[in-house]
Amino acid sequence: MVKDIAAPSPASSGGLKRAVGGFLLFAFIVGDTLGAGIYTLVGSMAADVGGVIWLPLLIALVVALLTAGTYAELITKYPHAGGAARYVERAFKIPYLSFLVGFLMMASGITTAAALANAFAGDYLSPLIDVPPVPTAIVFIVLLTLINLRGVRESLTANLVASAIEVTGLVIVIVVAGIVLGSGGGDPSRIFEFAPDVPPLQGAFAASVIAFFSFLGFEAAANMAEEVRNPSRAYPRALFGAIITAAVVYLLIALGAVIVLPPEDLVDSTGPLLDVVAASGVGIPSWLFGLIALVAIANGALLFMVMASRVGYGLAEAGLLPSVFGRVLPKRRTPWVSILVVAAVTIALTLVGDISTLAETTVLLLLLVFLGANVSVLVLKKDKVDHSHFTVPRFVPVLAIIASIVLLTQQSGTVWLGSLAYIAVGSLLYLAARAGRKREDRRAASAETPSSPA
Repeated sequence: MVKDIAAPSPASSGGLKRAVGGFLLFAFIVGDTLGAGIYTLVGSMAADVGGVIWLPLLIALVVALLTAGTYAELITKYPHAGGAARYVERAFKIPYLSFLVGFLMMASGITTAAALANAFAGDYLSPLIDVPPVPTAIVFIVLLTLINLRGVRESLTANLVASAIEVTGLVIVIVVAGIVLGSGGGDPSRIFEFAPDVPPLQGAFAASVIAFFSFLGFEAAANMAEEVRNPSRAYPRALFGAIITAAVVYLLIALGAVIVLPPEDLVDSTGPLLDVVAASGVGIPSWLFGLIALVAIANGALLFMVMASRVGYGLAEAGLLPSVFGRVLPKRRTPWVSILVVAAVTIALTLVGDISTLAETTVLLLLLVFLGANVSVLVLKKDKVDHSHFTVPRFVPVLAIIASIVLLTQQSGTVWLGSLAYIAVGSLLYLAARAGRKREDRRAASAETPSSPA
């Protein structure tokens, strides 16, 4: 029988300690949202919109805020770990749908890690050491896998330190761009110049898909719901505040980058912000900024690989993936099969996909997850709970659904094929897990049936 994925684990009887306040939650979401994406994707957006990078960021911000409204209601209404898969389970009670949402989350983590591995092996590493990118990406993934197997003791304090390093790099870019502009350098007029060969509206929506990648991360906050004090009050403030903060930083980065460098110089770079710092003439060593960027990228890749492997383990525990995914190392208690599968698929993706395509695939996968959450919140409006919670008007998730569909229409056929391949593989694994459960049920029934007398 399939376990209810919405049910708390027996190991967590009594619930988790509510020790996280509003500021720490805000810092956590900012750290997750201000991830490595902006370090790598400025050039990809410039290819579609030229110097008007701020426009797709604004479009992505609107979509993120609409979906954040849905999550604010669901998280405060059902303050338990689990994320979108839990909400779909509660709304529809269809195991396959719950599995699919969870599997898409797992797939998005793998795809994001692959994109970041390629970014790690790109231009940010070259000031430190000159090595071929493909072997470097593979070694990078292997090292992260070894850390994952050993056991990563995640804490909000450690995340806060890593986030501070990431934000430091972004602040450096903003400051050096301000110095260039203040000294009369750069070209502010470029921020209104679209790419010459792409229709402005088409380019803006195409780039907004990539821009949305930079706002991803707030979904992870749903898994902290059981540890937040007064979530009905703290969550909406932290969630919306973090997204707005990230948007301000991103917009300043976009404006500064284009003022300092022509968009065509950003397009071909896997380390565009490093190029901005170098072109500014401010005396910041390339190796130092490259190191900051590498810390941000490595931290993001590790967190996504940890997330993906734990989602795989959780799906196996719920009977939605083959039980082998639930095997753990005896001493370390880490889900080694799930970790190794995540690593193998991540390595494969780094060999066949570039940063932009992998980022777009992640966005497509998570847009499908967000569609599940937005439909679920409409279904669950009629469900009453015995505590106060944040509520959004019905038109908010409706607009979020429409916006998500619009972004989905901007995806290329290649990205859709990759995502459909994920769904096909996941469905086969689900069917294998279901067949395995039926065999176990039959064996259990046979063992309970008393043998007839001779």
